[in-house]
Amino acid sequence: MKLKFYIFLFLLTSTVFAQSKQVETSIDTTKNKIGAEFKLTLKTVVSSKSKVVFPKLKTIGPLEVIQSYPIDTVKKNDTYELIKKYGLTQFDSGKYTIPAIQILIDKKPFLSDSIKVEVANVKVDTLQQKMYDIKDISTTDGGIGDWWKYILVLAVIIGIGAFVYWYVKKRQLKKIEEEVYKTPIEKATGLLNNLEQKELVQKGEIKEYYSELTDIARNYIEEAIHIPAMESTTSELIQAIRNASTKKKMALTPETVENLERVLRQADLVKFAKSKPLDFEITEDRNKIQKVILTLDNAIPTEVSAEEEDQLLNEAQRQKQIKLQLLKKRNKRIAIAVGTVVFLLFATTTFFIITKGFTYVKDNIIGHPSKELLEGEWVKSEYGNPGVLIETPKVLKRMDTQKALPKETMALLKEMQLFAYGSMIDNFLITVSTSKFKNPVELDLAKALEGSLKVIEAQGGQNIIVKQEDFQTNQGVQGLKGYGIMTVLNPVNKTSIKAYYEILLFKQDQGLQQITIMHEEGDTYANEITTRILNSVELRKASN
Repeated sequence: MKLKFYIFLFLLTSTVFAQSKQVETSIDTTKNKIGAEFKLTLKTVVSSKSKVVFPKLKTIGPLEVIQSYPIDTVKKNDTYELIKKYGLTQFDSGKYTIPAIQILIDKKPFLSDSIKVEVANVKVDTLQQKMYDIKDISTTDGGIGDWWKYILVLAVIIGIGAFVYWYVKKRQLKKIEEEVYKTPIEKATGLLNNLEQKELVQKGEIKEYYSELTDIARNYIEEAIHIPAMESTTSELIQAIRNASTKKKMALTPETVENLERVLRQADLVKFAKSKPLDFEITEDRNKIQKVILTLDNAIPTEVSAEEEDQLLNEAQRQKQIKLQLLKKRNKRIAIAVGTVVFLLFATTTFFIITKGFTYVKDNIIGHPSKELLEGEWVKSEYGNPGVLIETPKVLKRMDTQKALPKETMALLKEMQLFAYGSMIDNFLITVSTSKFKNPVELDLAKALEGSLKVIEAQGGQNIIVKQEDFQTNQGVQGLKGYGIMTVLNPVNKTSIKAYYEILLFKQDQGLQQITIMHEEGDTYANEITTRILNSVELRKASN
């Protein structure tokens, strides 16, 4: 019985041992600061036919996964060594245990080792460090920009164009109405209907109502009976109608003439004596005028002269001409309105070109990528280790350092982090990198600058002109600044541009911090961005 127990125990321990050897677990450090990165490494050696699945995790126990690095594969004879790294962090101080992680090898589960880590608070020396008063709240530039001003100006110009169109249309309305009517009776009837639609009586404009009412009657009499009615007094007009009735043998009753005279007298009292008829009297006067006009029209002899016969035969042609004239007037209104808008746009643009310059107008109307970056919402953040605190127009993204540097350079580094926005062929490029060397080296910033320029040259930089000078941050940290111009070749369309660059280098023990900025030469907005970025640079001290 004891023999069987020992055999079982041996097999169990052998299995556990084999499993523990199947997956090797390591971590770069067991003690770190709040928010700093722990790098957990899982390593396994398998055959070329094996299938290994590493889990996709957002958290591992109490720690958050901030980065899941690509799997590194190293071939050793007939086997493959697979290395998977996870970047972990924790924002509360304390001691934590990273639990075992399950890895599938050929669908069989294997567990990694659990590891204890400690997250320490950042020490603040309140005795040696100077204390400062709390700063007042400062306002920041609004992200809305000035675009609303240009929209407002454009809306005002379009509004002026619409007003011009309406005004010209109103001025043309009377002429159009006169041209549309074929006969005096049609004109008079149409104008009477338009008069009612204006609702002058409801608005209390009695004088204007009677003035237009009698003008309609006088115009009809002048055009139909050929009496100078517009220039005659009421007495002269009534006498002229009686004479024309006898001369032209018009069958008019005395009542018709008396009704016309009453309305004309009433209108004279309203216009000159400020009389105000009652509502029913106004309605009666309007009906009397309409009846008088219809009676006069019926009383006019219907004999048609040879000349009038020719006019009637050509009526279709006349109507066609009227329609063409109406269309021309409509097109004229549109042309005037559009011309007004174009003129105002031209005048406004010319004014800004004279006062602000052509570049200002082009950049604000058409747009400029660097200007949009400058006026956008900026971000202040810390990158790398030792940290570089910097303000940029966009958040910098972590880049793969394996592709950015040659293998011989990477072999000398213990750790390197690279963050960037843009590229060499974009309007603006900024990179921030931090690195630590494996072995003690004497860091020479001038040689480091040469190395950085070689990397730029390998990525398409040509004819690089280099100047260098000492650089000091606002906190007094000394470094080296390299700057100048170069030609950047676009590998896609084979074109090249002149670019300006600045490279800042700082050394701390075995650590190197670097900031690179590049943009098109002569871009004033990019120059302002560069100045603002460089003025914001703050450096953290390397931790031993």
